[in-house]
Parts: sequence; C-alpha cells; structure tokens
Amino acid sequence: MIRSHDHLARKLGIPFREPNLLKHALTHRSAEGVNNERLEFLGDSVLGFVVAEYLYQRFPSADEGVLSRLRATLVNEAALAKIARELDLGEYLILGSGELKSGGYRRDSILSDALEAILGAVLRDQGIDASRALILKLFDGPLSALSLDDWKKDPKTRLQELMQGRGLPLPVYTLIAQAGLPHDQHFRVRCEIQLAVEPCLGEGSSRKKAEQQAAESMLNRLSEQSRIQI
Repeated sequence: MIRSHDHLARKLGIPFREPNLLKHALTHRSAEGVNNERLEFLGDSVLGFVVAEYLYQRFPSADEGVLSRLRATLVNEAALAKIARELDLGEYLILGSGELKSGGYRRDSILSDALEAILGAVLRDQGIDASRALILKLFDGPLSALSLDDWKKDPKTRLQELMQGRGLPLPVYTLIAQAGLPHDQHFRVRCEIQLAVEPCLGEGSSRKKAEQQAAESMLNRLSEQSRIQI
C-alpha cells in the first residue's frame, strides 16, 4: 500500500500549495497519468546548480576540475538513491504493475529519479529559496563530510584508490608511442580500467606525465557519467 503523500510532505517540511505536484513527482512513467520525467529534468538542473553554488562558496581555492569531481561525488545515481532510501521514498512511489512486481521501488534509478523530481516539484511550488534549503538539508551529511585533502592527490593515485575501493583490478597503462630526441621526447600512453569500455589517452614530455594525463582524462570521464562516485 502506498503511504500518504501528505506524510512525505510533512517529513520534508514542505507544505505544498499544489499537492498534485508532489503526486506527479512520485509517479513513475510505468503508471497511468502524468509522470515525473519533466519534474525530474527540472530537479536535476536545480540540484546541480545548488551543489555547484555551495562548492564554489565553500572551496574558494579549488579549480574547476576539483569542483566538478566533488560535485560528482554528490550528484550521482547511487548517492541520490541513498538519500531516497533514508526518506523511505520507495513507500510513496506510484508504479505500474510491472514495476511493482519487479521491485522497482527498490531500484536505484527509480529512487534517484523520484528524488530529483521532488526537488523539481518544490522549485515549481515554492521557488528557488525553498529548493536550496531542502537540498542543503537533505545533503547536509555528504556536504559536511567533503574535504579537499583527497583531491590534492595526483590523478594516478586517485584512480588507483578508486579501483581498489571497488575491489577491481588496478588501471593498466600502456606506452603506445614514443618520439623525439633524447632531450626532447614525447610520450603517448593508453589507460584502461574495468569501469570504462573505452580507454583514455594521455600525452607528455615523459611517460609519467603522459600516464598522469591519461588518468586525469579517465577520472573526468567517470565524473561526466554521473554514476560513479569518485
């Protein structure tokens, strides 16, 4: 049985002026009627903005690459699904019969999409200030735990620790080209990991620099996927 959406609104601390917005945010496309896809699109945008704004203000010395990677640790499917579970969001979802039978209310993708849709609904109903306040409230734990210390490590170290943390084989670096005179050489390296189908390339005046660039490219790719917590 689906729990009362009014109960969820009280849990969120949001007195919706238009209760149907919350209902739409919790309605998966497998169910009949208006679903949450458009609100999810809106919520994804406001979440990205609020988190980016927070990081920009909190870490004034961090460059764009570091800020992007920090944001990726917060705004990804697994991280959003974790927060959704803390809210027991699965108990409020409106799903079609097929998704109900297959346990869709437990699926990371459905939970994370619904959470983003709720943020979109709050934006529509209450405005940006209410959205910002709710996001900072829901993400208070992960935001408070952020530190720049790990991001000061070089790209190869960060990529290696990511793989070790997931119990996966370490990255493989292969020298694919070396040219130039002894005092002016150029190296090209390929980086391959189990988490990515395609390898990443790096170039530099030494093999070490080329490997660092390849690792940096791989980390950027994982960040852009928004599904890997790095």
